[in-house]
Amino acid sequence: MNAFDDIAVILVAAGRGSRMGGGLPKQWRPLAGRPVLAHTIEAFRRAGLSRILVAIHPEDRPLAESLGVTLVDGGATRSATVRAALESLEGQPPAKVLIHDGARPLVDPTLIHGVIEALSQHDAAAPALPVTDALWRGEEGKVAGLQPRDGLFRAQTPQGFAFAPILAAHRAHPGEAADDVAVALAAGIAVQITQGSENNLKLTYPADFDRAERWLAEGQTQEGR
Repeated sequence: MNAFDDIAVILVAAGRGSRMGGGLPKQWRPLAGRPVLAHTIEAFRRAGLSRILVAIHPEDRPLAESLGVTLVDGGATRSATVRAALESLEGQPPAKVLIHDGARPLVDPTLIHGVIEALSQHDAAAPALPVTDALWRGEEGKVAGLQPRDGLFRAQTPQGFAFAPILAAHRAHPGEAADDVAVALAAGIAVQITQGSENNLKLTYPADFDRAERWLAEGQTQEGR
């Protein structure tokens, strides 16, 4: 029996990625010769997780059928997409669920395992990095003020939850949310912060693909030593 058999993974991949420009949505674009989502799925399999569900846009089903995972059609918003995926798991509910951006293909096993370990003691956990740069407020292209950075973090995924509480939180949430931590907090669920990674970037702009290609190439070179 796999130690992670009670954990399901939801990869959120129904977005259109407008900031990336025209053409294929970013999760389907090639990265080192394979679709971004293929790398993301492989990352969770390397971490020992096998129950993987990908929430897609209905138009993308022909692209997704070769991925070898369970597919579910997403909704009009991110929150609706996650809820659809959670509802699809209710018939055979896992004890825990990890919800991850499909466009974060470089997530590593150490980060994933850190979230899982935190879930052994908490109902919710998510990785993040502390903000270290100075923060400005801007108006009309000029610096209008400074924002204290103490206690601020850059949120990442996978965000992990006990299954029943996060499903109930999504059912009770009235609209869209920035991420699933926001949904959890609205429901009164405390979220433990775990260690994030600079490599765990979300592909958002064309330049991000160049960075990801370099990191993948460096990782493959190190593995081949």
